[in-house]
Amino acid sequence: MIFGIDKVDRSRAAMKSPDGRTVTYGGLCDAAESMKKFLPERALAFCMCSNTPGSVIGYISLMAGGAAVLLLDAHLPSDQFERFYGEYRPSLIWCPDGSHENCSGHLKKQLCQSEDYSLWDTGNPVYPLSPDLTLLLATSGSTGNPKLVRLSKLNLESNAESICEYLKIDENERAITTLPMNYTYGLSIINSHLMVGACLLMTPDSYVQSPFWEFFEQEKATSFGGVPYTYELLKKIHIFNKKLPSLHYMTQAGGKLPTALQIELAQWSAENGSLFYVMYGQTEATARMAYLPPQNCLKKPGSMGIAIPGGRFELVDENGNVITQHHKSGELVYSGPNVCLGYAQQKEDLALGDENHGRLMTGDIAETDEDDYYYIVGRKKRFLKLFGIRINLTECENILQEKYPQDTIICGGTDNNLKIYTADPDAARGSAAILADYLHINRKGFTGCLIDRIPRNAYGKIQFSSLDAAVQQEFHD
Repeated sequence: MIFGIDKVDRSRAAMKSPDGRTVTYGGLCDAAESMKKFLPERALAFCMCSNTPGSVIGYISLMAGGAAVLLLDAHLPSDQFERFYGEYRPSLIWCPDGSHENCSGHLKKQLCQSEDYSLWDTGNPVYPLSPDLTLLLATSGSTGNPKLVRLSKLNLESNAESICEYLKIDENERAITTLPMNYTYGLSIINSHLMVGACLLMTPDSYVQSPFWEFFEQEKATSFGGVPYTYELLKKIHIFNKKLPSLHYMTQAGGKLPTALQIELAQWSAENGSLFYVMYGQTEATARMAYLPPQNCLKKPGSMGIAIPGGRFELVDENGNVITQHHKSGELVYSGPNVCLGYAQQKEDLALGDENHGRLMTGDIAETDEDDYYYIVGRKKRFLKLFGIRINLTECENILQEKYPQDTIICGGTDNNLKIYTADPDAARGSAAILADYLHINRKGFTGCLIDRIPRNAYGKIQFSSLDAAVQQEFHD
């Protein structure tokens, strides 16, 4: 059984929901056995995800029954769903009862039901799939783009084991859902807790809503995970003014956290008897690749930390040579059993085998300190040229964050026109001059762009392609 859930005491609670429902590990295993008789020997299934027990039951049962599963948001707009459906032609769809308007035209025959979900036959024939293929996830930040990351059972289980090891997760943990299940970070929380027989507190409520925190306190949640935007919002609604005695630790991934906020969260955690873990990962590595040990969170602000157990990093230059010097930047390369098989952009790609062989070129530019802790300093593709000078956009954002620490500032644009996007009018007016002075580059190469808010997707990721459309006013020299 996937994640060894059949080895857990059957009476233990696997999931609880705000409406009082409890699903035990025995019930989860029974659901998987019951579904197995309705599954073809090998088929592609879409799982329409929500943070509910029924969604997890389908995810586990489909994989345990031999299906390859693509996780999609249950509320994915119909046009985006149709792009995935048209490209991959699934034989099965697991979706919530009475709420499947985006896929209802493809549901031919109801096969079985559990909780508030049902399994449907679409009438599409099965087609060849790689024997190693277990799970498919949309690339981080994509919505209707049918490019997928192909993952194996080894990828999933090895990463869950590593996460359990460095976070010290055991059967007594009670993790509350804060991120979409179809997002690799949110899914990794589910996987790692099921692996050790812990309890998942499944709630569709947002962490900015009072019912979420009522459920948190009622069930004594022990952990909380979020992306940088999550913690920015929590600070604005003053969550850290309250005591959370059951909280053992908080985790952060999904982008670089502003250094000032990292320090503030680490201090709050220390004062409240909990731990704060900064982490680094990508969908292509199943979820996690690095973590910053909490005892070093205040000593090494801005660091992504060290490789997870079983993983290894190296830095390479533009010619592929390994960099051994400290404080010299290069592309970050990760090796480990959690590296995905490869990508898929059409259904024929699902028959492909392992194309990465455990090695991932991350596309991130990083450097190390004297203790071999890693720091992301840029993105391989996040550069442009101003008057012939190569500019690192991430570095520009870090410079401006020191001046405007309370506001998100995004740098983009094209060669000879670096744009600074912000919802802060003062930053929109003044940030161009700050960068021009710091970089010693003519002010005419910069444009301050005032926007109402930073556009983000459901995972809190910035939608860079939507920035220009959000601009309300530009400030030139």
